[in-house]
Amino acid sequence: MAKARSVFTCTECGGQAARWQGQCPHCKAWNTMVETVAEAAAAPGSRFAALAGATGRLQPLAELEAREDPRIPTGIDEFDRVLGGGLVAGGVVLIGGDPGIGKSTLLLQALARLAARESAIYVSGEESGEQVALRARRLQLDPASILLLPEINLERILAALKEHRPRIAVVDSIQTIYSESLQSAPGSVAQVRECAAQLTRFAKLAGVSLIMVGHVTKDGTLAGPRVLEHIVDTVLYFEGDTHSSFRLVRAFKNRFGAVNELGVFAMTERGLRGVSNPSAIFLSQHGQKVPGSCVLVTQEGTRPLLVEVQALVDEAHNPNPRRLSVGLEQNRLAMLLAVLHRHAGVACYDQDVFVNAVGGVKISEPAADLAVLLAIVSSMRSRALPRELAVFGEVGLAGEIRPAPRGQDRIREAAKLGFTLAIIPRANAPRQAIEGIRVIAVDRIDEAIGQARALESAG
Repeated sequence: MAKARSVFTCTECGGQAARWQGQCPHCKAWNTMVETVAEAAAAPGSRFAALAGATGRLQPLAELEAREDPRIPTGIDEFDRVLGGGLVAGGVVLIGGDPGIGKSTLLLQALARLAARESAIYVSGEESGEQVALRARRLQLDPASILLLPEINLERILAALKEHRPRIAVVDSIQTIYSESLQSAPGSVAQVRECAAQLTRFAKLAGVSLIMVGHVTKDGTLAGPRVLEHIVDTVLYFEGDTHSSFRLVRAFKNRFGAVNELGVFAMTERGLRGVSNPSAIFLSQHGQKVPGSCVLVTQEGTRPLLVEVQALVDEAHNPNPRRLSVGLEQNRLAMLLAVLHRHAGVACYDQDVFVNAVGGVKISEPAADLAVLLAIVSSMRSRALPRELAVFGEVGLAGEIRPAPRGQDRIREAAKLGFTLAIIPRANAPRQAIEGIRVIAVDRIDEAIGQARALESAG
């Protein structure tokens, strides 16, 4: 038997090279080349032959009629929010997360509700049928309408899907599926790319709403080639600590809805339950006012959230003071400290600075800058900010306070949750007063710190 020839494939773009290289010659990414088995060339037209549909033809764009596809609600409000209102016929969703965080649990719960009114198939490549049935019994679900297919062979899965023509199909997970046309093992770059492409093509042609579960690497990114995220319509990530009962589902890509939407769940004995007021879990319940705490009004997709930002400033005991940030950008913290020193006269060069976003939420928007700096100043001076104060605003390198998007929605959300004070950028100041909250508009960081000190003294 001839020895199988190996090639080196890039996990980012799927490009191949005959020898290992530190940098991919195609996408220029570093340390992404992995050894795989070279696949034999397929016969012309054989690949996707079983899935061939209507042939494409040139046509003017003006002749095409734009239409909104009806949504298929899953019955889980937080999941529907992240999806943009529900599943779409022919849409492909890829959901990833750490092992044991609740991906299979959430999908089984959603499928149990969907199967009551729509035909649904659950393809289990990681667990046996008995294991899935045991999970459904533990979650107290009605599995009568769910069709289960414990299978990892792509050709058999496609045959079953074409025979039953379900409205919704779940593949758990794409890294366990393999195609007989390829020689490499399941989970390899070639297998993941080929199986995902064929399942996606079938979903588009048959109008099936397909949900694929994907493994993640130790860095938290989806395992396999980066093209996997480009093939699908929606990419969701499960976030949260497995030691905590709260889980976050975030949309990083969505062709049918808003990006960066956030769904909040609580893990219970009966599975994942949606949290209707997620701001409550991101706000610590202090018995009294504490220094170094500031409430931020952040925006996740279309949802404003109130998150407590905590800062601890302590004397450094080594020549290189530490700068540690959890839930916020590490590099941005160093930049903000430089702005604080230059434009507000507050020096932290001999202090260790630790910043944390309560509840395990990850905040990437720059509107958190003002809350971070006010929490740092509060910790340095050991003076607590008012408990009823909410803050948002981006801080520029020149010390200016820049506006944040959807400022009116943030202020109204803070007022709805009982906050009576808000320090915001002047460009976000409402033209008409919002009932129940006093808005303090500022232009520069030194002005914001002065207003905060005045509120401390008044409190």
